[in-house]
Amino acid sequence: MSAFFVTATGTDIGKTFVTAGLIRHLREHGKSVRAFKPIVSGFDIATAAISDPGVLLGAMDEPITPESLDRVSPWRFAAPLSPDMAAAREGKTLDFDAILAACRAEIGESILFIEGVGGVMVPLDAHRTVLDLMASLKLPLILVAGSYLGAISHTLTALDALRRRGLTIAALVVNDSGDGAVPLDETISTLARFAPGVRIAAIPRVKSWLNAKAELAELAAILGL
Repeated sequence: MSAFFVTATGTDIGKTFVTAGLIRHLREHGKSVRAFKPIVSGFDIATAAISDPGVLLGAMDEPITPESLDRVSPWRFAAPLSPDMAAAREGKTLDFDAILAACRAEIGESILFIEGVGGVMVPLDAHRTVLDLMASLKLPLILVAGSYLGAISHTLTALDALRRRGLTIAALVVNDSGDGAVPLDETISTLARFAPGVRIAAIPRVKSWLNAKAELAELAAILGL
């Protein structure tokens, strides 16, 4: 059994792209692999195919149906806000213990990637954040970061928060933000200097996982997969 929690320094950094790419790479090499993204905000059934759960289902070669969406992302909200705020828009609250139990129930014989929502400290309810969920699960983490101006500080802040909770970072993935503001190699060099011992993988700015097969293979090797 190998299970990892995929988190990020913020929203729209590339968690789903990295997770789906890993799934496709591992399946191509005959591995049994699954994904679970318990919470999604900003979900619209009309664009389910390009939503985060839709992309993950596609990577697993599963059809997008109400049943499969419920299975891979049971808590879905329409407003593109933090989960606590998105749930409140619908007159709901998130049950932290139920989310934790659902994540634990997914852990089995297959390789599993549990993808978080937003960044490390996105609120889930009135008192707890994604960080509390990760601390309860105690799974090794894949932290996805960008290469935009400011990403170094955001990444080091996230790493510090994770370490303070005693969590293990299996890999730091720097996903090229594509804005050209900061060279990817210089971002990685600086992060390596300030985060010794953390294994770093780089993902170039590409449209398809097929254009990052070598980088995904390197990431899989870092994860021992």
